[in-house]
This record gives sequence, structure tokens and C-alpha cells, in this order.
Amino acid sequence: MLAELKELWRFRELLYSMVERELKIRYKNSFLGFFWSLLNPLMTVAVLTFVFRNYVGYETKNLSAYILAAYLPFVFFQMSVLDSAQSVLSNVQLIKKIYFPREILPLAQIISNFIHLTLALLVFFGYLLFVYWRDPTISPFQATSFYLPLVLLVNLALAAGVGLLVSALNTFYEDVKYIVTVMLWMLLFLCPVMYFSETVYAKSLENGQVGIGYYLYHLNPVAMLCTAYRKILVAPQPVEMKDASGHVATLPALPMDWALFGMTALTSVVLLVVGYAVFNRLKWRFVERP
Repeated sequence: MLAELKELWRFRELLYSMVERELKIRYKNSFLGFFWSLLNPLMTVAVLTFVFRNYVGYETKNLSAYILAAYLPFVFFQMSVLDSAQSVLSNVQLIKKIYFPREILPLAQIISNFIHLTLALLVFFGYLLFVYWRDPTISPFQATSFYLPLVLLVNLALAAGVGLLVSALNTFYEDVKYIVTVMLWMLLFLCPVMYFSETVYAKSLENGQVGIGYYLYHLNPVAMLCTAYRKILVAPQPVEMKDASGHVATLPALPMDWALFGMTALTSVVLLVVGYAVFNRLKWRFVERP
């Protein structure tokens, strides 16, 4: 694997060029360009906030910031895996003619999506400032925001590991991309994007599991990453939900569980190593693909 990494480093200029190309062609000929990648999550979060506040009964302040803090990294993971799934298959004729490290193809997709995530997070901080301007009791920045680079690094490792694995397998078995699409759709509901991890903890206590269900739930690395982004970026607030009778139930905010995050980091690194190893094992057979 060290030899493959050295070869990848030797072709780093090609990787930079392909990332730049991905960033340019994604919204080529569109009037709003990059802002389409922001409008989609922003409009989705606006609709979700309206529905959950008016029809589900969420009374938590700054609800849209909580949803956005988890939705942006989920979209990054989803788009990285889906884009990398087709990256090798759509360039089979190219790799039959020119030598270069094949892993550049999925990595260019993942890195371009990662750049979109970092830019979207800048917009997110701008949104927090807007919320602070409207309600000075809600602080826009947390001391824990300094942990953001660490969480981003773990998120990138997870997306790269899964993306490399899926792109290699999808080159030979095209059913993989359909299976992955369905799994990512279900994953959206298995992660705390549209609800709070505090709700999961409360439900696990109701079922007499002493919180075990909460910890099992966060063994899903994407779920733990969604929770981590919320804990470090948004001011902790109790979760408030109103039932049909008008009674407001309050769940206290839970602290960041660094032990669970450590397990997520370890899982992400293992998936990165396994995904890269499988990709390297299969990449010289890509030219056999008709």
C-alpha cells in the first residue's frame, strides 16, 4: 500500500487538476453556479424546519441550525459515495489508453464534494450570525468549534474509504450503485438529521435499556458524525416537543460523547485502509471491463 501511496503522491498534480475540473463542470452553464449546491440543502432545511415546528411539535430554539449542522455532512457523505460509484465506470475507455493511479478518479469526486462541504459550512456560520442578530441569547460560536477540523478529517476518511470500496465493486457489479442508493436513503432516517439524538436516548431509557440503544445507535459512524457536528457547532439547548394536548416535554441536552466519537474515528480509519486495499487489489482488472 505504501508503494501505491507514493505513486499517488507522484501524480498529485493530476489529482489537483481533476478536482478543479469537477468543481468547474458541475455547474457549468448554470446561472447560479456553486450556489446551487447551497440552495438545495438550505431549501430542504427550510421545509423540514417548517414541517417539524408546525406539524410535529418541535419547540427547540434555533431548530433550523440543528438540522443544517447534521444535514450538510450527511449530504457530503451521500454525494461522495454516489459520485465515486460511477467514477471508474464512466472513465473505463480513458484508463484503457492512459496510465495513472486509478484511485485518482474516485478521490477527485470525494475531494470536490469535501470542498463543497467546507464552503457550505462557511455559509452555515454566516447563518448562525444571522440567528444571533435576531436573537442575541443564542451564541453563534462555541469553544468546541475548534474541534471542527478533527471531525472533518474523520468524515473525509469515512467518505474516502466507503467511496473507494463502492467505486471498485461497482465497476464489476453495477447493481452495487442501486443497492448503495437505497441504503443511503434508509441511512438518512437512521441518522439524527431530522430528529435529535436526545430523543433516541430518551426512548432507549423508556425501553429499559439503560441507554444501551443510544450507544448501539451511534456505532453507526455516519450517525455519530451527525451528532458530533451538532454538539461542537451549535449551542447546547434542551429538546422541547409539544404533544397534541399542548404539553411540552423537555429533554436535557446531552454532552458530546468522545468515547463514541473515538470509535467512529477508528472505524473510519479501518474502512479507509480496507477500501483502499480492495481498490488496489481490483484496479488492474478495470481494463478487462468491456
